[in-house]
Amino acid sequence: MDCRVLVYTRTTAFRHASIPQAVAALRSMVGIDMVHTEDPASFEGGLEGFEAVVFLSTSGDVLNPAGRTHLTRYVESGGGFVGIHSAACTEYGWPGYGDFLKARFTRHPDYQPGMALVEDADHPATRHLPTVWEFEDEWYDFDTSPRGTSRILAVVDESSYTGGGMGTDHPIAWCRHHGDGRVFYTALGHAADAYKDAAFIEHVRGGVLWAAGRLK
Repeated sequence: MDCRVLVYTRTTAFRHASIPQAVAALRSMVGIDMVHTEDPASFEGGLEGFEAVVFLSTSGDVLNPAGRTHLTRYVESGGGFVGIHSAACTEYGWPGYGDFLKARFTRHPDYQPGMALVEDADHPATRHLPTVWEFEDEWYDFDTSPRGTSRILAVVDESSYTGGGMGTDHPIAWCRHHGDGRVFYTALGHAADAYKDAAFIEHVRGGVLWAAGRLK
């Protein structure tokens, strides 16, 4: 049976033009049965029946108080949570959301090529990747490194692009356990072209299935 996943793309701040392509890419992933919504009421009745919730390029405040309560309860009791790209620019006023991700977006340089370095190749989101992964994105900076609270999967080499602001320790993909649940985040996925890239699609798919508990 396919993994049932809720994909949420509501935005109240910047909206990525790549969202339609991203939704289509997730819908076509092998092993994933996706329900897509932008309605915060989808969270109000609880999230039972979903193995993971994906915040896909969300931005700003996207949940009401009841939704925040249900999402917290869902993850802490064993559900999966996945954040993609501007999911780190979401719910700045809700400390509980920061507890999920352990880092929040602060800024990014221009969209440009760079080199991601796989730090942990023993994870479904990274084990298919080369040690040095050439990619093109916005290379987000964060308010803190999640290292120490999370399992770091990949970092970006700031010498490979212009405008990095975090220095030698710049994670861009990580995962962690939160209560009984699992959280995966990748900073990549700004442009529509990312969702045509087989390596990136498998990166996201591996993260989703790991968060859902389908892959170890």
